[in-house]
Amino acid sequence: MLALVVGSMIGGGIFSLPQNIAAAASPGPMIIGWVITGIGMICLAMVYQKLAVRCPDLDNGIYAYAKEGFGDFVGFNSAWGYWLSALIGNVGYLVLLFSTIGKFVPAFAGGNTVWAVLGASILLWLTHALVMAGIRTAAFVNTITTIAKIVPLVTFIVICAIAFDVGVFSEDFWGANAGLGGVLAQTKSMMLVTVWVFIGIEGATIYSKRARKRSDVGKATITGFLTVLVLLIGVNLLSMGIMRRAKLAGLPDASMGDVLSSVVGPWGSVFVSAGVIISLLGALLAWILLCGETMQVPGEDGTMPKLFGRINRHEAPAPALWVTNVISQICLLLTVLWEGAYLAMATLAAALILVPYLLSAAFALKLVITGVTYKNGPRSRRSCDAVVAGVATLYGIWLVVAAGADALMLAALLYLPGALVFIWAKKEQKAKLIFKPYEIAILVMLVAVSVTAIIFIATGRLSLG
Repeated sequence: MLALVVGSMIGGGIFSLPQNIAAAASPGPMIIGWVITGIGMICLAMVYQKLAVRCPDLDNGIYAYAKEGFGDFVGFNSAWGYWLSALIGNVGYLVLLFSTIGKFVPAFAGGNTVWAVLGASILLWLTHALVMAGIRTAAFVNTITTIAKIVPLVTFIVICAIAFDVGVFSEDFWGANAGLGGVLAQTKSMMLVTVWVFIGIEGATIYSKRARKRSDVGKATITGFLTVLVLLIGVNLLSMGIMRRAKLAGLPDASMGDVLSSVVGPWGSVFVSAGVIISLLGALLAWILLCGETMQVPGEDGTMPKLFGRINRHEAPAPALWVTNVISQICLLLTVLWEGAYLAMATLAAALILVPYLLSAAFALKLVITGVTYKNGPRSRRSCDAVVAGVATLYGIWLVVAAGADALMLAALLYLPGALVFIWAKKEQKAKLIFKPYEIAILVMLVAVSVTAIIFIATGRLSLG
């Protein structure tokens, strides 16, 4: 489980972090942003840790916590939004992977050429076959790739720590001359970048039903988060002591390679590119595993159509995997037919992952307020959990608000079609009442926001890119 958390969190984002953060903030605001982000994310990690132990009967936490706390339709949407975000992420991993290989094989340059998409398609279905052969086999391969991807990161941190220049790091420390706005503006921009590198923190709770002990879920979540946090901060801080911020901000994707090359020479870029390739391969496998499990558990209990709840003789969620990867294949083809397709899909899906996070934190807060599961425990534990859940909920609200109205409107366009799948599942159960009154209110809101988004897109007031 630890490998699944670390493997899903470390994708391609960390290798582009030096440029992404430098384009948003100077060292001072960056440090403030890391402190706030660290507190918010550790509270969210602790929420998953505590809920895994406090609610051991709930499988696939990212979905089950939302359903238990706020009803079937909200739980369905949590799973639906998470699945779509993960699916889009898989397409992104494939495009970035072949774009990286394109540095050595020109036919793959950019990651969206015909040859790149052909290669990405082959890799997608090879990964599909591996997962279909059994979750345990795929998990073992994920463990190997996770270990392999950490090696270049640790190597980078050690070399850059030795070459670190305090003078370079402290130059224009607060960004007064950077043209990035004030300290608060820089901090906010930097925090929005860091959100995406932490996605995957919930990986262990998705696979909670396969854990030998529920306590293992919490341990994997906290240990995995702290491991990745140290790596992220190390890569980010040390890079700013190697290159000046403005130069860092102008680097291309996988900017870690350019930073390392400035210290050790050309082999640094090749070394990091190899790390990116291994990392993306591992992340792709981890997220396909998560996609399948995210749909299988709700399908098993009837919140999703029964089709998604089926598993094959190797205990792999076969129908869920087929649907996931067929849609991924279509998205890959779109990257050739329309160059802006992936950017548009990523924009539509960007806010989706934030809603499940907020719902998990809100469920933990609800348990504290109502006292459910706290009847026999000491008052001090409940008070401590209240602080953790409260901070995680506030941080989740901030993330959703900070994502912006445009992103939220576009996200509604992806949530809305899920209502048809929800109706399908309810009809399979022969439910007399498909939507409860408050669920109808949620559906009406989704329709209203989606219609507004369509009108804004048609009139040019809202961009898909």
